[in-house]
Amino acid sequence: MLSIQGVNTMYNIYNIIDDINIDNGETKRMNCPECGGYKTFTATNNMGRLLWNCYKASCNISGSKPVHMSIKDIRNAFSKKEKDKEVFTMPEYIVPYKGQREITRFTSRFGIDEWGLHHDVKDNRAVFPIVHDGIVVDAVGRSLRNSLPKWKKYGNSGLPFTSGCGKVAVVVEDCVSAVVVGSDVYVGVAVLGTSLSDIHKRYLSQFSSAVIALDPDALTKAMEFFRELKSIVNDVRVLRLTDDLKYRHPNDIEKLTAIGEQINGNSINT
Repeated sequence: MLSIQGVNTMYNIYNIIDDINIDNGETKRMNCPECGGYKTFTATNNMGRLLWNCYKASCNISGSKPVHMSIKDIRNAFSKKEKDKEVFTMPEYIVPYKGQREITRFTSRFGIDEWGLHHDVKDNRAVFPIVHDGIVVDAVGRSLRNSLPKWKKYGNSGLPFTSGCGKVAVVVEDCVSAVVVGSDVYVGVAVLGTSLSDIHKRYLSQFSSAVIALDPDALTKAMEFFRELKSIVNDVRVLRLTDDLKYRHPNDIEKLTAIGEQINGNSINT
């Protein structure tokens, strides 16, 4: 049961939210009305649902509410999507995998399948196509000779690389980790770094459960991801890794499996 203070806080938040004019697709940042954190409070209008959250660790303010969208708003949103949609064409120097020795060595090192991989013959990279809704919308290449940058994006979609067809999103940093974890239980979601964009959040908002599994040296970033996702994903958990997930440390695989079983058990019981 909410305390009187809690009720007053939520009433205050709703009053503030109602006074903010936020267009569809827009995010506004301000000082938190609850904890006073400087520019830690954000509110986003996501196609008729207003999401708000404070990113300060000690503040628990987050929530959402439906907001009115006019016919004009809806038409503008879809016309913008069509306008922003770019057709991605794989560069000519990227060719499908056909037994290239360096690609085979790369996949053998991590124990992943070569299926779907391509080869950037110009920069010598293993290329992972980014497929959404059955369409190749982008691609990302991993250097095979430790040249910089290690990972290279070929398009501007901003969409994450994904692998698997499960119902639990596992957020990782790189494509190899996403392939390692992708299965009929998990969808490996590679954000290709240690920051979440609005596009990443929109994609992840379709999941009811997410596990954040960044590399061991990125625990602080993992906690930031947790705070950013908790208002749009119902069940968010942070997996503290012993090693990068792509190396399949037994402790990490055991903990991830236990989380998956717990989440699936909860979904069956509800």
